[in-house]
Amino acid sequence: MNLLLAAHGTRDPAGAVVTERVAAQAAEALGVPVAACFVDVRRPSPADALAELPGPCVVVPMFLAAGYHVRVDVPAQLDAIGRHDVLLGQAFGPDPALVAAAADRLAAAGARADDAVVLAVAGSSDPHAQADGARAARRLGRVLGRPVTLATIATGGPRVGEAVAALRAGGAQRVAVASWLLAPGLFQRHLDGCGADVVAAPLADHPAVLNLVLDRYDTALTARTRTA
Repeated sequence: MNLLLAAHGTRDPAGAVVTERVAAQAAEALGVPVAACFVDVRRPSPADALAELPGPCVVVPMFLAAGYHVRVDVPAQLDAIGRHDVLLGQAFGPDPALVAAAADRLAAAGARADDAVVLAVAGSSDPHAQADGARAARRLGRVLGRPVTLATIATGGPRVGEAVAALRAGGAQRVAVASWLLAPGLFQRHLDGCGADVVAAPLADHPAVLNLVLDRYDTALTARTRTA
C-alpha cells in the first residue's frame, strides 16, 4: 500500500524540503511509492498528490497536535476526493519518541543540565491541540528531570519571549528553548529572537521522525487488517 505524508505547509522552501526528504527516506525503507502533500499554504494538496498516487494509500498526518487540521481539515479534504482506497492514519501528536528527539536537539544546541527550559509550540485556539502541547511539555520535563515551561509562538497561550523573560525574572541564569516544530520556517526563525541563551533546531530530519512515520503506517495497516 502506498503512503502519503500530509504536512501543514510553509512558504519557506526549506520546510518543504524537509517533508520531501522524509518521504524519500520512507520510500526507501518501505519499498512502496511515497509522496508528500500540504494541507495549507503550498501545493501539492492532498487531492493533487493522490491524483498522482493511484492505488490503495495510507495517509499519515505529520502534525504534533490534534488541532483543527488533524480532526477536521484533513479528513474533510480526503472525503471530498471521494476515493475509498485511502486509509487515514494517526497524527504524530506528543509521541514519546518525538519528545526524546526534542531533548536530543536541546543537547545538540548546547543546553546545560541547570538551564531553565521552555518548550515552544506553534500554538492553537483548539483545546485538543493545547492539551497535546501541555502533554509534550510534561513528557519533556520527565525526560530532562526538571520543569519545562510551555509557551506558544503564535496563539493560545503565553508567548515564548514572555516565558523566557519571566524565567529570567524568577532567577534563571540561562534559558534554553526546545523547538516543538517539525521543519524550519517563519516560526523557527521567530525563536531566534526570543532572548534565550540556547534555541534548539526543529525536529526536522531527526531519525525519530522517520521511525514514527513507519510506525503510523504499520499501525494503519494492522488496524485495517483487523477490521477486515
